[in-house]
Amino acid sequence: MRKTRPAKPFITVKYAQSLDGRIATSTGDSQWISSPASLKFAHRMRRDHDAVMVGIGTVLKDDPRLTVRLASGSDPLRVVIDSRLRIPLAANVLSTELARGTLIIAGERANQKRARRIERTGATVLFAPREGNGRIILIDALAALTDRGIRSVLVEGGAALITSLLSARLVDRMIVVTAPKIIGRGMEAIGELGIMRLGDVMTFSSVRIRRLGTDVIFDCLI
Repeated sequence: MRKTRPAKPFITVKYAQSLDGRIATSTGDSQWISSPASLKFAHRMRRDHDAVMVGIGTVLKDDPRLTVRLASGSDPLRVVIDSRLRIPLAANVLSTELARGTLIIAGERANQKRARRIERTGATVLFAPREGNGRIILIDALAALTDRGIRSVLVEGGAALITSLLSARLVDRMIVVTAPKIIGRGMEAIGELGIMRLGDVMTFSSVRIRRLGTDVIFDCLI
């Protein structure tokens, strides 16, 4: 008998890229690819979701606050996927004013002592099962969010998390902001999905396209 997939929140993946499909330069510089109008749009998207999620790589590289600063409304729950609890205690999401609204999802074998130090900041550490490669089983992590009343999650990166969610077919909506800039060699938003033929590509049930400032936004439902 096939095991029923656990219930999960509605997952929206959002990222900004250059015209040639890069989310950062080869050195990792990414602020800011999109226009000021698109940055405000990103904050409105955060406001409209119950949670905003990033991987630990994004925290280590960009140290985001994941708040609603450029739009009116309340901050979403901040969720960091961090299988080995590498998040620095000085990270912005663990600061005095933000920690109580931050949830760190770690692998079930992560260091308990480290978890207690993180929780002393006011944040919550949640443990989830891991795959053989050490990565968190994302459907279980998302199901845990559902159990906490989270109905919608905005995923803002990084590439490893976005790729894993797409590979597991856990994404419901994609919003891609494309800026009229050329970077050349740099970082891609999506990694290897194992697609060898065009007949196997991922497609969408609907696509909306609109201009925002100098950027073009693709809003796609899977």
